[in-house]
Amino acid sequence: MGSGAVEAGMASQVMGAEAAGTGSGKSAWRKIIEKYREPSMVRALTQVANTFIPYVLLWAAMYWSVHNAGWLLTLPLAVIAGLFLVRIFIIFHDCGHGSFFKSRIANDTLGIVAGVLTFTPYYQWRWEHAIHHSTSGHLDKRGVGDIWTMTVQEYLESGRWKRFAYVLARNPVVLFLLGPMYMFVIHQRWPRAGAGARARQSVWLTNLAVVCMSLALIWLYGFVAWLVIQFIAVGVAGALGVWMFYVQHQFEGVYWEREGKWDYAEAALRGSSFYKLPATLQWISGNIGFHHIHHLSARIPNYNLQKAHEAEPLFQQVRPMTLWESFKTMNLRLWDEGQRKLVGFRHLREMRKRAKA
Repeated sequence: MGSGAVEAGMASQVMGAEAAGTGSGKSAWRKIIEKYREPSMVRALTQVANTFIPYVLLWAAMYWSVHNAGWLLTLPLAVIAGLFLVRIFIIFHDCGHGSFFKSRIANDTLGIVAGVLTFTPYYQWRWEHAIHHSTSGHLDKRGVGDIWTMTVQEYLESGRWKRFAYVLARNPVVLFLLGPMYMFVIHQRWPRAGAGARARQSVWLTNLAVVCMSLALIWLYGFVAWLVIQFIAVGVAGALGVWMFYVQHQFEGVYWEREGKWDYAEAALRGSSFYKLPATLQWISGNIGFHHIHHLSARIPNYNLQKAHEAEPLFQQVRPMTLWESFKTMNLRLWDEGQRKLVGFRHLREMRKRAKA
């Protein structure tokens, strides 16, 4: 099957799940979301202007600072560039869903450009992310485009090395610092098993574009300066991006179900958080904190998410998670199917104590 057919099939699967999901009398959501799915050329171009232009200007400012002012100015500018890279990735993300512009060609073109800037092959990522949306909160379909999550029983039945790997993968340093750097810089340089021809091609073409972009920047900045700036910018963007994705699906009260009980709407409204952020962080993250609405319909552009949330009582029923509360999610490691909740490793120690008593 060709890559285009595979991607079309995945998109159809997501839309089919949207159409079929009901969940606890919430069928009214299908009519509600129609009001907010229409892209706006003015709002889209405004986001492009206030995101990509400052990002280019930051690189220009870093070029000047490297040659004139030194690292005391360059390093903070690199951090800010990393924050704008997060916002670029959100636009890339919307393009992948076909929601940023009305035009498919416009979405794909901007998505490819943003993908080069974020070191992410557009068509491969779009394919994987469609799988994530069609399986989020589904215990029997974990493993593609999500955070590695084991059940308590799976962990206890695993061998020593697999348990060690899981504990390591769940360590905050690995999960939010080393992991994102590996994923964006190395892991995404290779096609995934099962990817179609277009997705595989996007990997190699993105790699070529990244190499050309990097060589041009090395020529302008010098190798060491380019390496330090890129390391900081990608590190900041990767850490913040993975953190956002983590808290959107790993929190107290999150929804997980097995085959036969899983429901699309329930998985969206209960399996995706409403991450209530301060205004600056909400702007940087492109409103993606309204993740419960985004998972209900990925065709709602990011610039319509807040409007949808504030206008519809259905969405306001979802309890918000504050920035401070989100830090507590780092203690959640495993899904306890008996208690139907995420638990920490301390839960295992308590289980062993009760078993010995």
